Amino acid sequence: MSQLPRLISILTLLKSRRVLTATELSDKFGVSIRTVYRDIQKLIEAGVPVMTLEGRGYTLMDGYTVAPVQFTEKEANALITAQHVVKKSKDASFVSDFGDALTKIKSVFRSSVLEKSELLNNKIHVFDHSFENISSNALSEIQLAITHFKYMEINYRKADDPNISFRKIEPCALFATYEKWILIAWCHLRKDYRAFRIDRIQHFKILHEQFEDRKFSIQEYFNSCPYDM
Repeated sequence: MSQLPRLISILTLLKSRRVLTATELSDKFGVSIRTVYRDIQKLIEAGVPVMTLEGRGYTLMDGYTVAPVQFTEKEANALITAQHVVKKSKDASFVSDFGDALTKIKSVFRSSVLEKSELLNNKIHVFDHSFENISSNALSEIQLAITHFKYMEINYRKADDPNISFRKIEPCALFATYEKWILIAWCHLRKDYRAFRIDRIQHFKILHEQFEDRKFSIQEYFNSCPYDM
């Protein structure tokens, strides 16, 4: 990749992510760290407010905006395809929020790309292979609790158990399997990490109180305690 396309790509990445390290950019574009330093300096000289966070990486000054991104037809098709997959999710909040986001994204499609994406939209179907008709409407709120480190209180019912237990938890991470969303959280009742199926949470409340970040790593969790798929 020549320098100009790379500079545009770096700017797009900086706008889409909070912080990027020189190593990440070097690996992404297959160039040396020294080249990344020169690219960042070129952006700064061009008036782009790139800030260096000591020991963390690069970020853009808050409030800086760039021209709307233009999507290729293949990129638009990928989003349309993703929407069909998302619609099979058993969480209504996730389906709704994705739909709203995609509507905003489609507003910047070129007319020719929009026309083709609408054509493709009517030619895709994803079958539902779920054997359970249990749904949820909590994923979007739980995602906010994870990123804001907010305690949650839940009433939870295990499979094949009529009893409902009360738990105070620290939501840490999410994963999906068989169209079901699983919340990994530190459970104050069990004093350990536990996995909760979101569609089995009967009621939940997100507290204003924040918990201390335990630096949870979902990959380390799977390595030490793999979930039975």
